[in-house]
Amino acid sequence: MTHPLLDVLLEAARGTFPAVDGAVTFLPGLPDGNRAIVAMTGHAFIAADLDAGDFNGIELDGFGAALSPAAVVRVAGDGEIGVHDVTLVAPGTGRGITSPITSAWDDHPRVLHARRLRTNVVVHGDDRGIVTLSEGLAGRTEMSIELADTVGSTGLGRRLILDAVGGVPEDGHLFAAVSPGNARSLRSFLAAGFVPIGSEVIIDRVAPAVDESVQI
Repeated sequence: MTHPLLDVLLEAARGTFPAVDGAVTFLPGLPDGNRAIVAMTGHAFIAADLDAGDFNGIELDGFGAALSPAAVVRVAGDGEIGVHDVTLVAPGTGRGITSPITSAWDDHPRVLHARRLRTNVVVHGDDRGIVTLSEGLAGRTEMSIELADTVGSTGLGRRLILDAVGGVPEDGHLFAAVSPGNARSLRSFLAAGFVPIGSEVIIDRVAPAVDESVQI
């Protein structure tokens, strides 16, 4: 059964956004047991098996307060709070992905992070770096990248991202979550045709922590 948050994300990817009414919509917890807060313009979604009564004494609205530290901590409970990321999306091109599937990076923090929070993770890589494609938040198709060498890599990140977009059918959408402070990565995604549709925080309530020294 499709989680309702997936419908929200796909509708936004197609350009249809929720009402700008300052409201917060409460949704069931995610199928993997984790929780999430997703904010769009003037409306927020909390997928956590909670309701307004669980936020007594905490300001909560769709204009930003749903992602305040107090609200995020309340949603998290005893879970591990992830990075507050920009939610990006691009349509697939169906051209295929040129870099081969690889196991050479299986111990890399980027791959470990993907396999901790996502399912059906496939890692493609070559001498440029790696691309992960997977089933992520609420069942959406999402990606991450890691360059083999960031020195003198002007345009390389964008080319890897475009390669990943080719691995998604023309009628599909590819999502990415990028930390706003990781400006270099954010610029690469924007240059590759991704557009921001909101922001998100994922709370990991399932798996033990791993090294997250890399920026996701």
